Amino acid sequence: MSQSSFDIVSKIDGQELKNAVQMATKEIIGRFDFKGLDCQYTLEEEKLVVLAADDFKRKAMLDILYTKMTKRGISPKALEPKDPEQASKGYLRQEFKLLAGIPVDKAKEMVKMIKASGVKVQAQIQDQQVRVTGKDKDDLQQIIALFRENDLGLALQFTNYRTT
Repeated sequence: MSQSSFDIVSKIDGQELKNAVQMATKEIIGRFDFKGLDCQYTLEEEKLVVLAADDFKRKAMLDILYTKMTKRGISPKALEPKDPEQASKGYLRQEFKLLAGIPVDKAKEMVKMIKASGVKVQAQIQDQQVRVTGKDKDDLQQIIALFRENDLGLALQFTNYRTT
């Protein structure tokens, strides 16, 4: 009997995120309400920094960024916000940690959800991902639907689909 499997992962396509940040930067440069202000996005290795003139501008910048990210297939859940803090010249600075990989506690929660669903599949935690294996492809589809319906606060992708 053949087995099918797929991996549940949480990854960020670095190039797509870079493109989204560049597009958002172009938009704020061209907007009248941002003229003469030094508002900017800074993308670093494991974080994104938003520098805004005030809270209203910060929220507008995040709205623009999230829209650009979504259009490029990146969920805003891939960013973990920290509290905004005062920066020089009265500006606000907010850091966002880039989330990649599924934390062990979330992975355990996911395995419990799969077992509680009653679908005849096996789930195992591998590094920072969860592998789901089953005999029936429809069962695997049910598990994907389960995670699309239930928000775990993570940007999840379903990859590496295989039939053996």
